[in-house]
Amino acid sequence: MAAPANATTFSGEVWAELRLADAGDVPHIHALIHQMAEFELLTDLFAATHELLTSTLFPSPPRPPFTSFTALILDLSPSPLPVSADSTIASRRLDLSASPLADPEAAAFASPSGGGRVSAGFVICFPNYSTFLSKPGLYVEDIFVRAPWRRRGLGRMMLSAVACKAAELGMGRVEWCVLDWNKNAIDFYEGMGAEVLPQWRICRLTGAALDKYKGNQEEGSKATE
Repeated sequence: MAAPANATTFSGEVWAELRLADAGDVPHIHALIHQMAEFELLTDLFAATHELLTSTLFPSPPRPPFTSFTALILDLSPSPLPVSADSTIASRRLDLSASPLADPEAAAFASPSGGGRVSAGFVICFPNYSTFLSKPGLYVEDIFVRAPWRRRGLGRMMLSAVACKAAELGMGRVEWCVLDWNKNAIDFYEGMGAEVLPQWRICRLTGAALDKYKGNQEEGSKATE
């Protein structure tokens, strides 16, 4: 199949970098979250805005990475990328000589880092806590790679980087959720050594169901007396 006329083609060696995101990445993070919602058939729940993402993910003063909400961006470059001790979480080289890759959204996802880089995915994670282990862990809220860049080992690179960081910090575990119909993702996670726990269910209060508890502290305390 021919590549779209407006697609940028990547071939030969391409360099991938998973780096700490900053406020300049918010437009791409917003667009990537929307693409993920489309893939998961959950656009009816999508309510993110640039303003909310900026204020919650990149507060002032900034918090140290992996101690609160942490956003990571996956950038791809046609030329070698310098490793930054301050922002690079993981990096690798891809060889696309045998299978050049056409990215029809390369212009729209031009990385604010410049240099011909394109943003192709993201991770958002934050600390949680296991009482059974008496240790903190990392919860992966989202991990996503844009369609043209899938099946290139990039998802594995991203999740491995988060697991590596958790292990280095002495944390007890890394957790995330997966939709029960997404067999490809389930197989991928199990292949990485993750245990899928079918006996657990997600419980959630949100929207109106959560709002009705505003100012309800007194009634809640009486219920425990």
